[in-house]
Amino acid sequence: MSSILPTILRGTGSYVPREVLDNAFFERYLDTSDEWILTRTGVRERRRIAPGESTSTMAARAAERALLDAGMQGSELDLIILCTATPDQPIPATACNVQAHLGLSGVPAFDLGAACSGFMYGTTVAANLVQAGLYRNILVIGAETLTQVTDYEDRTTCVLFGDAAGAAILARSEDPRQGLLYASLGADGTRIQDIWAPAGGSALPASANTVAERLHFLRMRGREVYKFAVVKMMDLIDGALKATGLSSEQLKMVIPHQSNLRIIESVREKLNLPVEKIAINIDRYGNTSAASIIVALDEARKQGQVRKGDLIMMLGLGAGLTWGVSIWRL
Repeated sequence: MSSILPTILRGTGSYVPREVLDNAFFERYLDTSDEWILTRTGVRERRRIAPGESTSTMAARAAERALLDAGMQGSELDLIILCTATPDQPIPATACNVQAHLGLSGVPAFDLGAACSGFMYGTTVAANLVQAGLYRNILVIGAETLTQVTDYEDRTTCVLFGDAAGAAILARSEDPRQGLLYASLGADGTRIQDIWAPAGGSALPASANTVAERLHFLRMRGREVYKFAVVKMMDLIDGALKATGLSSEQLKMVIPHQSNLRIIESVREKLNLPVEKIAINIDRYGNTSAASIIVALDEARKQGQVRKGDLIMMLGLGAGLTWGVSIWRL
């Protein structure tokens, strides 16, 4: 879908755990090397939650920082949407845990599952709800604890993932020239097994066998996903620019999902952008799924790389396979 949605990003915040897992961590017990990991992924280090931390505790931290950035009180929020593939528990929605952490009893809250595209889906849903007049201020969070579902015996995937959370507050815009100018989402359910955790749901419930066979960990067909992602990201870029009549030169920054540095570089080259115009933090955090885009946006805002009035593009692709792109005027 695509439409004009007069909805602004009123504030952002992010949180990453303190513990750092650098590439030397994996060199100590796997047949791998810092050079191998860097060449194929661009990851130097990633973060891992500490005992007592979870998706919801990180999400609440990021939300508090977004509220502070927006100059708002939690009581002003009308809805909480948590985008995650790593909930605290299967039932209830982890957004309810976040609501409790923030002390916002009564505020509606739900989870949205679109994996690495989660923040793209979440902000599009939120913007439509704001535009419909149902809510004025919506908290959208992308939070993941991927280290908890990573198979540390699989060298092709375990080096990729990290934990993080980012949050944004979407609000009604008084200026139709500001805010979300374009959004488009998509999915291809025939490619579910390209990135998935086979067990733990109704199709294959948890059992002693599924645990023994390590079926609760993420599995990925890396080469297939890489080829698909490069082509799809280019299609998303072309579609967004054509629909809005904008050129890549008008974009202040492009913020892609941090899946693989080679994919990000292909996006930059496609748009003919200088290095400073594309957000990169995969080297420091790895792939943080639904958190990656919003964490990168928050860092860009805090560091003054993007300011009010700037045009930015955000885009991502993840398990499902799902994808999304949006263009905002901050």
